[in-house]
Amino acid sequence: MVRALEARGQLTETLFEAQETTKTEMENLRTEFRRQGLTEQQAHDQAWEIVRTKYILLEPEETDNTSA
Repeated sequence: MVRALEARGQLTETLFEAQETTKTEMENLRTEFRRQGLTEQQAHDQAWEIVRTKYILLEPEETDNTSA
């Protein structure tokens, strides 16, 4: 994916968009968890677990070993 985005000149923009999406979702989740009565730290930890699983711990992509 990185190579394809670099080739199209979209890597930096895509990374920035992913950062903003992640940041916004973290804020929204923390706010919701605080409304549910969690402490700030508990809300942060719960939000981080969700965002981490959704955006960071991605399944590996299949690679094309013919170009190596």
